[in-house]
Amino acid sequence: MSLASQHCQPCRGDSLPASPAEQAAYLAELPGWSRVEVAGIDHLVRAYAFHSYGDGLAFAQRLGNLADQEDHHPTLIIEWRKVTVQWWTHAIRGLHHNDFVMAAKSDALYQVFA
Repeated sequence: MSLASQHCQPCRGDSLPASPAEQAAYLAELPGWSRVEVAGIDHLVRAYAFHSYGDGLAFAQRLGNLADQEDHHPTLIIEWRKVTVQWWTHAIRGLHHNDFVMAAKSDALYQVFA
């Protein structure tokens, strides 16, 4: 089953993070995404380019709605013709399977705007 077709599962502080092998396998399915450390916590990060500021705003709004449906929320940085998305799981201070699912869903949504 593709990552984009999956849904987020409830995550608590005792949930297990994705293993290094799982992270590598998931990232292989997510071209354009990078794993970066922010304040000691791994994040998934990708910047999307848009034809206009309005398209970036519309993408951010739709991604925000999707995040609410999945109960998993990113950091969104909206700039002129660019939106940067960061996923990570606060409860475990790292990367969970949910983050990779939402990265894939972000990519699928972006296809509407590309």
